[in-house]
Amino acid sequence: MFRVTIRGKFDGLSEDGRAAVLAATDTAFTETGTFTHDASVSAFTFRCQVPAVRDDEGEQEAARRALAALDAHGHPYQVLRVAVMDMRQIKIRRKNR
Repeated sequence: MFRVTIRGKFDGLSEDGRAAVLAATDTAFTETGTFTHDASVSAFTFRCQVPAVRDDEGEQEAARRALAALDAHGHPYQVLRVAVMDMRQIKIRRKNR
């Protein structure tokens, strides 16, 4: 499982697109992706959870799939930064009880 965060800015967002982004209230990582935005709805953060299809799948493939999820929303945008976290690499330390 990968968690991908894409920071960007909207590029000519329509009024319908603006209304759709403003109506979204979820901020969790989901497979379809969620938006958070600044007050003017010009800059955004898109959070997407991408399941690993293969064991050898890497961060580049996860980033491509997250960008495809962003494209599916249909809003014009410019990417400023993409960050990918491979959740398979996260180690959880448990406190001794």
